[in-house]
Amino acid sequence: MSADIITQGKLVSLTYAIRDEHGSVLEQHDVPVSYIHGGDAELIGGMDRAVAGKRAGDAVELLVSPEQGFGRHDPALTFTDDIDNVPPELRRLGAEVTMQNEAGETRTFYVTRIENGRLTVDGNHPMAGKTLKVRVRIEAVRDATQTDLLALSGGSHRLN
Repeated sequence: MSADIITQGKLVSLTYAIRDEHGSVLEQHDVPVSYIHGGDAELIGGMDRAVAGKRAGDAVELLVSPEQGFGRHDPALTFTDDIDNVPPELRRLGAEVTMQNEAGETRTFYVTRIENGRLTVDGNHPMAGKTLKVRVRIEAVRDATQTDLLALSGGSHRLN
């Protein structure tokens, strides 16, 4: 088996683009992102399974359902209020608001709509509820060094 094939413990560097069902680019990484294959990294929608056995230069496309990706859109995480009740610094699309529930858990909400004197914030991931088309290009595959293992396995990471 060649050393440049993606197997357990290999350091994999890849670039990827995520598109919605209409072909619009939602996210694109042209600078390679690296992970240890089979390690703690959590890749969206089974991306790690899709690249297993591939090698540098290969490209893979996969269709990711909401359940495999960022979950279904939860309407309970969307709130609308009169804009006058919202601080001025948050009265812009994309503004971030951190909210805390009774249990002390925090979540980041984003201003997603402002119209007719009302402002909407949404705590769902921007890609929640969407079927995604992910195109991955494997840029490099090599044995992971001890430094790689320390740097990349210090906790769970989600590539998205």
